Amino acid sequence: MKIYILITAIFLGENVNGQYNESSISDDVHLDSYNQIMNSISSKSIYEITNKYKRLANSIQDKSVQLLKNIQTKEAKIQKRQQSFDSIKSNELFDGAKNKYLELQTIIKGPIDKTVVNPLLEYIPGFDSIQSMIKFLNQPNLNLQGITSDKLQQLQSLNSQLQSLQSRLQQANNIQSFIKEREATLKSAFANKDLSKALLGYNKEVVYYQQCLKEYKAILYDKRRLEEKLLVSVRHLPAFQQFMQKNSYLAQLFKMPDNTNTPEALIGLQTRENVQSLITEKISGAVSVNAGQYLQQELGLVQQQTGILKDKLSKFGGENSDMTMPDFKPNNEHTKSFLQRLEYGLNIQSEKSRYLLPATSEIALTLGYKLSSTKVMGIGISYSLGWGTGLNDIHFSNEGIGFRSYADLKLKGSIWISGGFEYNYLQRFSDISNLKNIDVWQRSALMGLSKKYKAGKKEGNMQLLYDFLALRQVPAGQSLKFRIGYTL
Repeated sequence: MKIYILITAIFLGENVNGQYNESSISDDVHLDSYNQIMNSISSKSIYEITNKYKRLANSIQDKSVQLLKNIQTKEAKIQKRQQSFDSIKSNELFDGAKNKYLELQTIIKGPIDKTVVNPLLEYIPGFDSIQSMIKFLNQPNLNLQGITSDKLQQLQSLNSQLQSLQSRLQQANNIQSFIKEREATLKSAFANKDLSKALLGYNKEVVYYQQCLKEYKAILYDKRRLEEKLLVSVRHLPAFQQFMQKNSYLAQLFKMPDNTNTPEALIGLQTRENVQSLITEKISGAVSVNAGQYLQQELGLVQQQTGILKDKLSKFGGENSDMTMPDFKPNNEHTKSFLQRLEYGLNIQSEKSRYLLPATSEIALTLGYKLSSTKVMGIGISYSLGWGTGLNDIHFSNEGIGFRSYADLKLKGSIWISGGFEYNYLQRFSDISNLKNIDVWQRSALMGLSKKYKAGKKEGNMQLLYDFLALRQVPAGQSLKFRIGYTL
């Protein structure tokens, strides 16, 4: 379980018991002054967030059901092979697990228990803020005219959907913990058996499942999320801040005494000078340098090593103790949907005038599919625009059209190997019917290098390609092609 200790947090969290202290709002609060602010709470934002949580909850449920199904299928195959080695041990390993799988499937497919106010054992600030805002606005002594009955009903629906999402996330965390233990058990039991391929498939299922969960949680932690826009209406209200300080989930996790910020609360606590004196006394005998400098240096090294370890763990799909380490190199695109793996691009290539032919600019639109973070395949269509033969002859004309396929393979860093095949109509045409003459279409076989770079928020690329069929074109084309492109 991740615990985010936010010392300076004022209003992140929710009450563990799902109840709030109405005394958190002072009697002298002038509620009328807040009505205008409350009017700014967008019904559209509430609706969009509710649907967002619903989609995430359904996706987590579907992924969890599919994982349990796939894992059981793989275990059945492993059990079948194990039967030939030791049937008694096989029954011990698999029969008990079947009941656990059935229990997990029943839970994940079943309805949500709405009586559990905080079903998720992992602290997510966004959940905290939304639930606390809803409780704040539903207080019986807070009769805000800006909150209509329809909007309150929307907020209740949002709260219900939020509980469902929290429950699905916790169920997914429980499944992940069980599968991790299960995988460790099987690896230990079959350490000397030839089941490495079967166990690798098992490991892949688990790693990609936790990668999905990581992506879902990243959506919830996104600073640009819709929740921030919804909370902006109330988060700066003094009454809301006071409410959060006493009723938030964070306040319950790190409950402060009632006499906080009073002289009585400091009785018995060590002063800064006392702490520094103790540190100096303990360290000075062991090292010859200044104790403060030594301690600062050691803490810096610890932070550096912790950061490196955290980055490595993050690449494998998580940062908690339930994370399963991959026995293979994961494909970061594997858990993305088909549409998320599509890559749209624009390429531009220019050629000077040749013979009686005009100077041309070839503009191509491409659509690629990411097989992995290092492999992309795609198709495209191009159009050649003629500019005339020189400064004394500038005019626009249709100088060609083409279809292409391409493949990019990452070589090192930002350098890629690029190749492709193109089928081009390289003659001037004034009507689409001119393109029907298949005999005049010419082929190009390209191979070369691409350099990808950042162009603001977009990604650009430069390509130097060699056309192996350029000399067969009539008239002969340019063998070397330089293209500049952008990912849209």
